[in-house]
Amino acid sequence: MSSLSLHVHHLVLKIPFKFSSLCSFSTHAASSITAAQLNPPPPIVHELVLLLQRYSKRLVCVKSVHAQVITNNVSEDQFLGTKLVTVYSDLGSLADARNVFDQFSQPKTILCNTMIRGYLRNERYSETLGLFRIMGSSGLEIDSYTCHFALKACSSLSDYEMGMEVVKVAADKEMEREKILGTAIICFLVKFGKIDNARGLFDRMTERDVVSWNSIIGGYVQASQFSEAFDVYFRMRNSGITPSPITIVSLIQSCITSGDLELGKCVHGCAIGMGMGNDILVLTSLVNMYSNMGEIVSAFWVFNTMPMRNLVSWNAMISGCVQNGFVLESFALFNRLLRSGGGFDSRTMVSLIQGCSRIADLDNGKILHCCIFRRGFELNPILSTALVDLYSKCGAVKQASFVFERMKKRNVITWTAMLVGLAQNGYADEAVKCFFQMQEEGVVGNSVTLVSLVHSCAHSGCLRKGRSVHAHLIRCGHAFDVVNRTSLIDMYAKCGKIDSAELIFNKGSACEDVVIWNSMITAYGIHGLGKQAVSVYGRMMEEEIEPNETSFLSLLTACSHSGLVEDGIRLFHSMEKDHKITPAKKHYACIVDLLSRAGRFQEAEALIKQMPFEPGCSILEALLNGCRTHKNIELGIKTADRLLCLDSMNPGIYVVLSNIYAQARRWDAVNYVRSLMRARGLKKTPGYSSIELENQVYTFFAGDDSHPKWAEIYQYLENLRLEVEASGYVPDTSCVLRDVDEPMKMKLLWGHSERLAISFGLLSTPAGSPIRITKNLRVCDDCHNVTKYISKIVRRELIVRDANRFHHFVDGNCSCKDYW
Repeated sequence: MSSLSLHVHHLVLKIPFKFSSLCSFSTHAASSITAAQLNPPPPIVHELVLLLQRYSKRLVCVKSVHAQVITNNVSEDQFLGTKLVTVYSDLGSLADARNVFDQFSQPKTILCNTMIRGYLRNERYSETLGLFRIMGSSGLEIDSYTCHFALKACSSLSDYEMGMEVVKVAADKEMEREKILGTAIICFLVKFGKIDNARGLFDRMTERDVVSWNSIIGGYVQASQFSEAFDVYFRMRNSGITPSPITIVSLIQSCITSGDLELGKCVHGCAIGMGMGNDILVLTSLVNMYSNMGEIVSAFWVFNTMPMRNLVSWNAMISGCVQNGFVLESFALFNRLLRSGGGFDSRTMVSLIQGCSRIADLDNGKILHCCIFRRGFELNPILSTALVDLYSKCGAVKQASFVFERMKKRNVITWTAMLVGLAQNGYADEAVKCFFQMQEEGVVGNSVTLVSLVHSCAHSGCLRKGRSVHAHLIRCGHAFDVVNRTSLIDMYAKCGKIDSAELIFNKGSACEDVVIWNSMITAYGIHGLGKQAVSVYGRMMEEEIEPNETSFLSLLTACSHSGLVEDGIRLFHSMEKDHKITPAKKHYACIVDLLSRAGRFQEAEALIKQMPFEPGCSILEALLNGCRTHKNIELGIKTADRLLCLDSMNPGIYVVLSNIYAQARRWDAVNYVRSLMRARGLKKTPGYSSIELENQVYTFFAGDDSHPKWAEIYQYLENLRLEVEASGYVPDTSCVLRDVDEPMKMKLLWGHSERLAISFGLLSTPAGSPIRITKNLRVCDDCHNVTKYISKIVRRELIVRDANRFHHFVDGNCSCKDYW
């Protein structure tokens, strides 16, 4: 051994490490760098190369060898320079690699390719392309490897224009039909949807291996041209090329995307026939296929017959169970995975958390969250979004916000999950604030975000904020999408602006989507405009738009709220007769509600007896509510008994029954019903009313004195009481469902939440402006009567949305015509 070798050997032995060979920069590029292509190296160069190969895993050792290269004046040897660039690049020390490269004024193609490959391997794509351009402008020879590396960088940067420049260089040099580069160009074209160009190149290639065939088959699958994918597969077989597992996986994916289960089973059979019945990649794809097509039993069969499973296989089966609603089975699989000694990753957790979301299993969701924390998993956007969705669907908004606020990176999906969670749990104001914060952080909302926000405004009755979102939709060019138009109609209708809902419905070209027609029918229905709702149905018939089940549900509800009994009965019978739609329980519930509201109880009972199924809760509840309205105590008690046999834990049934007894002054029965509720741990939903003023929502409960201006509100309300009594108002104390004296009953009536909200609105808004109130329960008879008087006294339109519908009070009259 020479003195130089002894010196370097002594140096590197001081650092503990494992011997390893030099990492090749790629299968193709490594084979291109051989001593035969460069001048035969002198002996000293050969020794230094051997040392680099032996100690290539330790940067300090490589630098020691590099120092000896400089000392021995062999820095200009390109063979040795190429080895140094390779080792430095593999160690991630690109600055050192570039320093070596820059020492050569006339670098050969192999050295350039090595430097380009180093940049590519370290994901420095811009530098990769920069060096490619330098080679082109400097007249250095560009070969197929140069183009191959540059094309990969373009693909990673999604730079189609630069990629096509590389392809042009390859074509000019007649290299595009070579097997390796040709396949790379096909993959690049496929990524950008240029499947026809890719096929043209494929057909021109002089030599094709299984990778080339797989690339074009995968391209057709990606482009959803499934028949072409199978045509190429059959050509491949006829050409004598043996398919690989990747080929079969592409075909399986085409079956998944097209939903062709029978073809998928054929591919499964082909895989077994070609000896791939034990291939883990193919079997995992089959688990995915059967799971996606709802064949969970077949998926389990494939999974259980796998001779080996990796984490991807376990994740596929767990995810398949969750997708098909077998959440408990997914947890059983997870336990099997843990017992087998296998680990899990964030994908496993995402599937399990989604399973908890499906069944609102907060307890197991929290356990999974703890597992994530203990394992130290980074809360990536997908995992964090799953947790936000879980907590939101379980009503744990604080926990959802906790996860959301601690995320380092939040994408549009995560923001939307948080916004939807707030909206679904009644935090409409916070949902809107979340949207504006999202905009401030430069995240552009998608259609789901905006639709969720519109629904949030509709739920809370926030008209001003709803208009703001509408303006944003117009600016983004989404205002005329069917989904957005439908949500805007719903929002304006629920905010009391039926004229704006009509404008959205009539604006733009006629829409053939039945959903938007249904939304307009529903809008008219909740405003008690039954005749207009039926008129929309007439327009549908003229324009030959076929109604669906939802259309008739909305129509029957509209007729019920407007007292259009004969129209409702006619529409109910036309469902099956004219449109071949069999009425479901929800349609029968609507028609029973229609008859019960009109006091036609004999017809309602007869219809219930004639139904092709036993009456469910919704049907009996419709009958019970009619009994309350018309004070039909005997039928009400009988109906309540039937309801409690079906659902003894529904507090609404006890409340309505209690109200029926209270109206009959049977206080002993009232007390008995309330004691039953207490014994079963049931509580009546507290009534509240809200009003939006100056972009803020104020909420009032009965007898509320929490508002800072409560004294002024009550004083103003007292003045109103005196005025309405002077106008002829007589209180209906039967609405007070408590056994107290008459003065106390009157006091309780004037403390109802909607009266407080109206008083606050009149105090806080300009004279003559309309006031919009949202109430979570049905407005009582006395409040309805009082509000008519108030609208005439203050000469304002008072719009009240209760749990069932809208009431527009103008000049002493209500749009419902006292029918609600």
